Amino acid sequence: MIKYVRSKKEEELLKDIVDTLKLDHIDLDRVRVVYSYGSNTKAVARIWAVPKAILETFDLEPLYVIELISEKFDKLSEENKIKVMIHEILHIPIKFSGGLRPHGDKVNSKEVNKLYKKYIKLKYNKNKNCR
Repeated sequence: MIKYVRSKKEEELLKDIVDTLKLDHIDLDRVRVVYSYGSNTKAVARIWAVPKAILETFDLEPLYVIELISEKFDKLSEENKIKVMIHEILHIPIKFSGGLRPHGDKVNSKEVNKLYKKYIKLKYNKNKNCR
């Protein structure tokens, strides 16, 4: 049986990435990060969107959950943890419509690496200016 536990720590990382990269289309109040324990998936992480039929039936705004597979995510370096989070964020469409972007033009390792470099550069410059 898979167990899910919300991760405030990784939600802080998500917030930092979104704020630093100015990904203003992401409503952080409607995105949660959870660790899953006991999954046998090959994935390190995945993102879930609540189906549109449920959202509309219950009159809810779009909601997303980023699931981190604890057995795999925990073993990653800090750099790769950030890259995984960026990858999952890229699946959220610009319109924050409740759908998910597929792998392809906007969700790929080239885009992840580009945003990771930008993130690190912005963090470095921010920390340098704080001294």
